[in-house]
Amino acid sequence: MSPAQDLAIETPDSIHAKEWLRAYQRVRAATEMICAPLHKEDYMVQSMSDVSPPKWHLAHVSWFFEAFILEPFHPAYQTLDPAYDYLFNSYYETHGTPFPRSDRGMISRPTVDDVYRYRAHIDRAMEELLNDPPQEHLPEILRRVELGLPHEQQHQELLFMDIKHILAQNPLGPVYRDDLAPPSALEAGELRWHGYPAGVRLIGHDEAEKGFAYDNEMGRHRQFVEAFQITDRPVTNGEFLAFMQAGGYDRPDHWLADGWATVKTEGWKSPLYWVERDGIWHHFTLGGLVPVDLNAPVCHVSFFEAEAYAQWAGARLPTEAEWEAVAGDVPMQGNFVEQDHLQPVAAAVLTEVPGQMFGDVWEWTGSAYRPYPGFKTLPGSLGEYNGKFMSGQMVLRGGCCATPEDHIRPTYRNFFPPHARWAFSGFRLAQEARA
Repeated sequence: MSPAQDLAIETPDSIHAKEWLRAYQRVRAATEMICAPLHKEDYMVQSMSDVSPPKWHLAHVSWFFEAFILEPFHPAYQTLDPAYDYLFNSYYETHGTPFPRSDRGMISRPTVDDVYRYRAHIDRAMEELLNDPPQEHLPEILRRVELGLPHEQQHQELLFMDIKHILAQNPLGPVYRDDLAPPSALEAGELRWHGYPAGVRLIGHDEAEKGFAYDNEMGRHRQFVEAFQITDRPVTNGEFLAFMQAGGYDRPDHWLADGWATVKTEGWKSPLYWVERDGIWHHFTLGGLVPVDLNAPVCHVSFFEAEAYAQWAGARLPTEAEWEAVAGDVPMQGNFVEQDHLQPVAAAVLTEVPGQMFGDVWEWTGSAYRPYPGFKTLPGSLGEYNGKFMSGQMVLRGGCCATPEDHIRPTYRNFFPPHARWAFSGFRLAQEARA
């Protein structure tokens, strides 16, 4: 090895690349751990158009590194199969023509074993690249790795969502894992309200701060927020059950027009995965069918259901600015994937204001998913990552029981259409300040 090569390896940027390689290997291993309990037959199922087969997720996150890092920057890289660029492109129209989302369950070939070979092929190439990166392209390579790892973490959460939906359709009620951490035996306690004064708040990610954030969080800006109150915890299953028992799904009074139309069309009578057995409500979890814990946060409800409950309760959903203004001063602690419940659980009543804001359930806000002032998409095909979806979606905040703890932050903006229920989604209440 020449002195020049020695010098190249010892540069701070090259050392930084090796640190990113370790992070890459950790995230990639976590994805495969999620799929380890599956049988091969499970990998192929697509239970609805919003759900992707687990096999497709495994391939797509590998394709992301191939398409946006290896092919542009690895001088000797060769793909295993050119057809993968078509099969596993999700929605990047400027990159190529994606395979239709609703038909992903039809991709019986490549096989599950082929997909794992594809992942291993990508991992070897990424290791080669990050161990000996081209110095002229290293900043851009690392910028894309920094995006690719949170992208894979998003798909880890989607895997939990999709696996749960897939198994729930099976009349045998198969259990994903029978060794999950048991739920707490805590009581939720009375709902408490905390007030915040009117004032100008800074909303969005500060680009001067260290740490990754998506482009949709950028554009830190001032926003005036009127005085408001917010609850110290999300609405529980028990509280939502009271809404159901009061005829919440049977009367249009509290529903938005689109929400009520959806209730009638879909025949909703309860949150997704709930079923009544011998007069007791149960729900399907990744640990099987279990009685509903009345003290745990209600989960798998749509924006329409959250909005209807809030109206019934004489309150409303918080705006995302209100939510962020409160969450910025709250420790990022909660029930994340690391706690291994994979289900919302009752939390200890906290004396700190305003209680727990992170984990358990993604919390619907009353805010439409729209760009912040000065929003700019990323250059090239990666500009399709977030900006193209800023229509017909509502913002959720805070992470959930399937979110990696190091993936979340107070400014994180998740988004789903208002009818979506298969995410780990719940809500808390807000209202105008009372004199």
